[in-house]
Amino acid sequence: MPELPEVEVSRMGIKPHAEGQVVSKLDIRQPQLRWRIPDALYDIEGQVIRAVKRRAKYLILETDIGYALVHLGMSGSLRVLPVGSPPGKHDHVDLHLATGVMIRYNDPRRFGAWLWQPNDSDHPALEKLGPEPLTDDFTGDLLFDRSRGKRTAIKQFIMDNAVVVGVGNIYASESLFMSRIHPKRQAGQLTLDEANVLVADIKDVLATAIKQGGTTLKDFTQTDGKPGYFAQELLVYGKQGQPCSVCSTEIESAKIGQRNTFFCSNCQK
Repeated sequence: MPELPEVEVSRMGIKPHAEGQVVSKLDIRQPQLRWRIPDALYDIEGQVIRAVKRRAKYLILETDIGYALVHLGMSGSLRVLPVGSPPGKHDHVDLHLATGVMIRYNDPRRFGAWLWQPNDSDHPALEKLGPEPLTDDFTGDLLFDRSRGKRTAIKQFIMDNAVVVGVGNIYASESLFMSRIHPKRQAGQLTLDEANVLVADIKDVLATAIKQGGTTLKDFTQTDGKPGYFAQELLVYGKQGQPCSVCSTEIESAKIGQRNTFFCSNCQK
């Protein structure tokens, strides 16, 4: 499932091809994704893509009249291909550019989204979002303040987009392991020192994943394989039953908020 680093790498991959270019045609073969693609998305035809941005796990294609929101869902991916490349079974959307290339959206499970929002207002999907984790707006003080009185497990808490955006399941487990914080601890029990350490580790884990993913950007111009994904050097996620890299204790797993969580009961308190 694409998380923030994968989405950011996707943004980096399509930006050089799309930014400043005219959209010559929008080809929608399957309109029924997580939400039905609105007919208003066709308004992007003839527009110049002024910027390719990201907010949380949404990609934003800005034009003079509005912006497209693209979400990769659970299985979505983007590729840059020559216009006219034959579509596959799960290639649902092609955004043609006047340069002769197109941005193709592939999504086998169809849990992603292509939405449109005129410039006169913000899209509801972007409302009530917390700060971006890799900005100066996300601090230990902020995490500490927002955690006061919260009985929610700390892992669920840092995955709440109203607290901070984009800390998905994989990176929440990894960050908590690096911080030596047990994922089941109540968020309200976090000390200020622990909050500062956790914020630093979240930033480090996400930045490292983006850096690793950046080495695969060439894949965005290939016709096979999924672009933007990369071999992750994970410490605990998916390693149930394996020895902890720090103390050799067997890595455990548990369901927290209906999500698989991996941790070392010896290192994390």
